[in-house]
Amino acid sequence: MPFLSLRTSGFRNLADTESDIRGKDVFLIGENGQGKTNFLEALYFCSYASSFRGVRDSELVRTGEKDCSVSVALGGSLYDRILVKVENNKKTVEIDGKRTEDRKDLLSVAPCIVFCHDDMEFVSGSPERRRWFFDQCQSLYDPVYLDDLRKYRRVLKTRNAVLKEDRGFSGSSRSAVLPLLDTLDPQLAAYGLRIMQKREESARYFSEIFSPLYEEVSGIGGIAIRYVPSWKGETAAGVEAFLTERREGDISSGTSLYGPHRDRYSFTCGSMEFAGKASTGQRRLLALLLRIAEARRFSQMDGKNPILLLDDVLLELDPQKRRKFLSVMPDYDQAFYTFLPEERIDRYNKPDTLVYTVSAGCLLK
Repeated sequence: MPFLSLRTSGFRNLADTESDIRGKDVFLIGENGQGKTNFLEALYFCSYASSFRGVRDSELVRTGEKDCSVSVALGGSLYDRILVKVENNKKTVEIDGKRTEDRKDLLSVAPCIVFCHDDMEFVSGSPERRRWFFDQCQSLYDPVYLDDLRKYRRVLKTRNAVLKEDRGFSGSSRSAVLPLLDTLDPQLAAYGLRIMQKREESARYFSEIFSPLYEEVSGIGGIAIRYVPSWKGETAAGVEAFLTERREGDISSGTSLYGPHRDRYSFTCGSMEFAGKASTGQRRLLALLLRIAEARRFSQMDGKNPILLLDDVLLELDPQKRRKFLSVMPDYDQAFYTFLPEERIDRYNKPDTLVYTVSAGCLLK
């Protein structure tokens, strides 16, 4: 399911044109600020209908324009084209001309995995960013998990609204909120428990892929990914009892203090936490190899190969680690790399590599 062409209109600084990208490996070469990352972002936008930079849709519209659109032609797929538009601050997604209301439908059409500098947040950032990464990994091949995650978040939002409204009250007001929590907690427990069970299993299998990868490239063995759930209890009844025991704390604080939305992941070496003590280079390598493990796990579970988007990631590795990183690259249908002009691409170039120079939003062969 490689991309055959990308058409953009009003998207960031990219020219309003259609670019031929029929190649297994596509190199984008240019100075910073010319549009290399914007091009990768446009491809990602076609795969997820969102930006990997975490910005609002309105920020993707070129300055001075009101709307933007991106579309890709697909090869080797059941589908021919994906179109994503932002018009009057409203986003629409079409697959082969048919509008889809759920972005989940895109995941099975053209799954992309992006490697970028911000991936460091998965290693040294907040627990929320680590959860986001592992949730995305699972969602790529498990739509039921994504559904459970959405349902859990809806119940959690309602529960937090009830807790916030009744925060600080007691007596009759406190007694009014308890029946609502009695109704919501079994739902929260049911969805949350399914999420916890899949996270536990996923972290175990992910470690089996990731640990030997990191040892092969860095020489450091024994690195594992540990999942630490917030809830105590392995059954619905156990989780509901846990929620009941801590209900007073939730009511007093006005929010749900425990649950999958508070789960943690950690990188360990033996019994010790690793990421916090690792050097910047080791953390950077952790982030890159997480993405390789994500791609391998996806192919293992789905039977397909993803499209890879690599944004200046080789630049931050020393020559030896760069060679090792490339030697463990996952199988892929297509890969897009960005480079600065001074980088020696001849070390990575293949006879059939498609090479573009990017200047002021235009791609030149």
